[in-house]
Amino acid sequence: MSMRLSRVAALASSLLLAAGAALFGAGQAAAAAQADFGYVALGDSYSSGVGAGNYDSGSGACKRTTRAYPALWAAAHSPQTFSFAACSGARTGDVLANQLGPLNSGTDLVSITIGGNDAGFSDVMTTCVLQSESTCVNRVNQAKAYVDSTLPGQLDQVYNAIDSRSPNAHVVVIGYPRFYKLNGTCVTGLTEGERSAINGAADYLNAAIAKRAADHGFTFASVAGAFTGHEICSGSAWLHSVNWTNIGESYHPTAAGHSGGYLPVFTNAA
Repeated sequence: MSMRLSRVAALASSLLLAAGAALFGAGQAAAAAQADFGYVALGDSYSSGVGAGNYDSGSGACKRTTRAYPALWAAAHSPQTFSFAACSGARTGDVLANQLGPLNSGTDLVSITIGGNDAGFSDVMTTCVLQSESTCVNRVNQAKAYVDSTLPGQLDQVYNAIDSRSPNAHVVVIGYPRFYKLNGTCVTGLTEGERSAINGAADYLNAAIAKRAADHGFTFASVAGAFTGHEICSGSAWLHSVNWTNIGESYHPTAAGHSGGYLPVFTNAA
């Protein structure tokens, strides 16, 4: 081999070794980044998984389950740390008092659903199921007034606390579905006027939550589109209607609602 050819071969060999080392280093860096990734799931029953079943007995009244979207995401992406703090019935004050412990400067991802209980979701649904259409609509309007007057400040407190504890985290605030398909398969139960009012209230609540999330630089992820065609009265519902054997699951996503609705929406936003 000529001197020139040998030098060319040596150079090519060096370049290949350098490229291999760079790729190996990049792979190590990616693996290290994955290994250091921390995810914290906060919020209410729509994050803990009420309605999906198979509840962890250790979570008590919080009713967390591996079928909920946070646990499904963690199982698919294997973060080094996963803290599942969401709890059934939680309001903004409960998040502040009981759920923020896992957050720290190393937290990379946070998800949260919150605000529905503050706005009186459970009482709205109880009123609409048991009382007249006019009483239902009046109660919906009371909830919307609360969303206007009080909820934004409560959300600000929660979002400020998350940002203070985990300033580098990507925070995904997830909304609530519309509950009913109008003019659908249901022939008994609520009137169409009541169903329309409840859907309108869900949209109203989501709009308020989305605005507060955006003002804090957080990502708002809507599930309304994902649940379209899977509302109550759709014939393929991902939401429980009134569940008389387990009343707490009423108007919550089923396991299919978490895996087919909430999970892909969160995955796209995370």
